This record gives sequence, C-alpha cells and structure tokens, in this order.
Amino acid sequence: DAPEANQKEVSVLGGNLFLIDGLISDAGVSSREKAAEIGLFDVSTLQEPYRVEGKKTMGYEIAEQLDWELPDNIIYPTGGGTGIVGMWKAFQEMEELEWISSKRPKMFAVQAENCAPIVRAFENGDEFAQPWENATTLAAGIRVPSAIGDYLILKAIRESGGSAITVSDDEMTDMTDLIGKLEGFFVCPEGAATACGAKKLIENGSINPSEKTLLLNTGSGLKYLDMLP
Repeated sequence: DAPEANQKEVSVLGGNLFLIDGLISDAGVSSREKAAEIGLFDVSTLQEPYRVEGKKTMGYEIAEQLDWELPDNIIYPTGGGTGIVGMWKAFQEMEELEWISSKRPKMFAVQAENCAPIVRAFENGDEFAQPWENATTLAAGIRVPSAIGDYLILKAIRESGGSAITVSDDEMTDMTDLIGKLEGFFVCPEGAATACGAKKLIENGSINPSEKTLLLNTGSGLKYLDMLP
C-alpha cells in the first residue's frame, strides 16, 4: 500500500525497493526478519532512540516559536504515534530546564475511521491498542493498524486531558480542497485530518474556539497526486 511517490523516491535515490502484499505492519515484520537474517540495523518505529529524539524537536520548535508558552491544544494525525510521544517528552525536558512552565497542551490524536486502534483503545479505557483488522484509508501516514508505542501515546493523551477522534476519507479529501482554496496550502490527507478533527472537537465541546489550538500538517499533498480526486 506504499504511495507511488514514495516508491519512485526510493528508485530515484538508488535504493533497493521490496514490495510486499500487506500494510506497513506487514512490511515491519518482513524488515525485522531480513535484518536478523543478514545483520542489518532495525530503524523501524521505536526500535531505536533516534526517531523519537527527532520528533521531539517539534515540541522545542513549538515552544520557541510561541515565545515559550505552549498552546492550549495540539491536534496530531496519529499512526505510529512518535510525534505525540516525542512532543510530550520535549515538554517534560523543557520544564526541567525551566524554559517553560508546568502548563501542558491537551493532546488530541486523529485517526481514520477505518484504521483507528488508538481511538478504540482510548474510548475503551485500555492501556494497549489491539491491532485493527482490514485497515483501509487513503492517508498512508495513519494507515497503521498496530502502533508499537500505543501505550505511550495513550498515556500522553490521558495525562494531558486530551482525547482521540476519527475522521473519514471523504472528510479528509474535502478538507484538503478547502484548505487549499482558503489558505493556499496543499496539505497531505493526514494534515487535513487534523482540521477535520478540530471541527469535530469544537462541535462536541472538547475545544473552545477561543483557545489557542495548533494543528500539525505532516506532509505535502504532492505525495498523493495518484490518490486524491
């Protein structure tokens, strides 16, 4: 299910592309087996420290660009969830450094309605998220049926007083078009999902329109030219 743009990038940059019949979770299993077989280093989600440390920089940049006062709410498109985990870690570190106060934003995870293991676990009060069967969504970045760091994502959401919400593919594509027309940004479906989520969270009273709410767009719509209508 890898987007065509991603496949072409691998080829153009001289990489070896191996396609398997399945989702990102299946690719992860195959990668770990191959790594063990020929002695490769596994860089998949949360199998090494560097990705969380990299995602953590979002938290530092948010604080710096907002004059060291965090927003009231952060809405993040959630697949593997390292973005939420990394930002939450950054906020703790900055408080220990006395760069920010103890105030924390509410963290909201947005998932596709046909691939929502974190939302289901949050609503059920579970510590861990069970794998989502037959996951489908055009947003490849959140088409993750089983998140390795599920318990860390859920812990951050609950500690912050936030929640998790689903949106449909149709809502994402409509919002991609609306954001482009109103703001001049060609966001990816995952980024559009955060705007859809914001609308729903305002409607259900989870977010007050007067609050400072940050939406994170995680990529370009150019990655989805073969999929968007």
